[in-house]
Amino acid sequence: MPISPDTSGHDGALYNDDLAPLPAEKRKWGAFEIFNVWNNDIQSLFGYSLAASLFITYGLNGWAVFAAIVIAGFFVMFLVNLTGKPSVEHGIPYPVMARASMGVFGARFPALVRGIVAIFWYGVQTYFASTAVALLLNTVLGIKGGGAFLGMTAIGWLSYLIVCVFQVALFMRGIDWVGKFLNWAGPLVYVVMIALCLMIWWKAGNGIFGALGTIFEGSEASDPRGPVAAFFAIVGTMIAYFAAVVINFGDFSRFVKTERAMKVGNFWGLPVSMAFFSLIALFVTAGTVVLFGEKLVNPADIVDRVDNVLLTLIAAVTFFAATVGINLVANFIPPAYDIANLNPEKISARTGGIITAVVAFFIGALWMPVISNIGIAAFVDTLGAFLAPLYGILVADYYIVRRKRVAVDDLFSSDPAGPYFYGNGWNHRAILAFALAAIFSVATVWVPALSELSGYGWVIGAVLGGALHVVLMNSKLPIPETI
Repeated sequence: MPISPDTSGHDGALYNDDLAPLPAEKRKWGAFEIFNVWNNDIQSLFGYSLAASLFITYGLNGWAVFAAIVIAGFFVMFLVNLTGKPSVEHGIPYPVMARASMGVFGARFPALVRGIVAIFWYGVQTYFASTAVALLLNTVLGIKGGGAFLGMTAIGWLSYLIVCVFQVALFMRGIDWVGKFLNWAGPLVYVVMIALCLMIWWKAGNGIFGALGTIFEGSEASDPRGPVAAFFAIVGTMIAYFAAVVINFGDFSRFVKTERAMKVGNFWGLPVSMAFFSLIALFVTAGTVVLFGEKLVNPADIVDRVDNVLLTLIAAVTFFAATVGINLVANFIPPAYDIANLNPEKISARTGGIITAVVAFFIGALWMPVISNIGIAAFVDTLGAFLAPLYGILVADYYIVRRKRVAVDDLFSSDPAGPYFYGNGWNHRAILAFALAAIFSVATVWVPALSELSGYGWVIGAVLGGALHVVLMNSKLPIPETI
């Protein structure tokens, strides 16, 4: 059991049972659970649409795009092995681990930023999950259209409320129930996608195989920078897609029994699963060109065109499960911990989850009439570039500055003499490294002169943030330690 703050000397402003180190006997996850964390991330409606759109956007040979996605999978696996290791070793979540590099109070800033991004996406993904439920209800009830309020029909609003309640109820059952849900949802999505793939093959015939590699070449959307730049831009885009989970992967790896189990789960869940799922996306997307004369990237649109009621019903349930799965993994659990980290004495992870759900409810409700019309892509790219330096700082601090040595008890102490108190609880050298790197990485999104770096913003920001942190932590520069 976690040591109570009354007997351990832990500061109540930094400690509660949700943030405390998780003892070995309470860690129940193995490689299969980690594998399904990534399965649900990859297999959401947005994940499939992203993979399919990459085959179309850059005008490359389909197999070249497939290779770029697989390479990105290996790279992401390497990144999360780095961020997952300290949390496996010490049983602490990301907001606590961030205290080593940012300061016991300074860690609240990047955790809050990560939480805000997650809440935004939680609302958006909740809306997308509700469209799968609406598809199911409309098919069963035979309802089409109807009056709309804020872009959603009565069935749409009912579906949205169902998803909202379901997600919160599942979270309240605890992390073990979340793990069981992911273990069920991940494999089921593959069953449905394979069924869709076989149906596309049956309808298109064996001629589809000759078109798989070349059907996307010479696309009008090809990258003007050339095929090599396009290849690496695809790698960068896929890395950016996983950027948020890469940063807070410790929120999940802390539940794993051993580091080896984490690495095995990451291997099968990232490069292997991404290769298999992207192959399906390549096959199905090419099949839509052969069958329908257009490139469809939304699975719901493809299922609707196939026109099979049974497949529609099964797919609706599966897409709902997959999207809820990624929502819990990437967008619900992280802000629950991040909000709890703001005031551990008064806010538990459950309370943080309720706050997340309430705020996200209004974000999702405004998706159709407002948010979808204001340039969400640039907004998300900017936030991703802004978060990237944090990853570099966390990893560089643990592996280079501290050489993998962390005094866990001091992460929960506000003693001014503690190693992580720095200046008033903030490590201003890390904050400076974060700010400088974030300005440049965000500039790659918005400054025309840096447009050649577009697509590489996350990688640049992470490397620059880590390098600046190491230099500043080892320098004698007179950086103020008060705010």
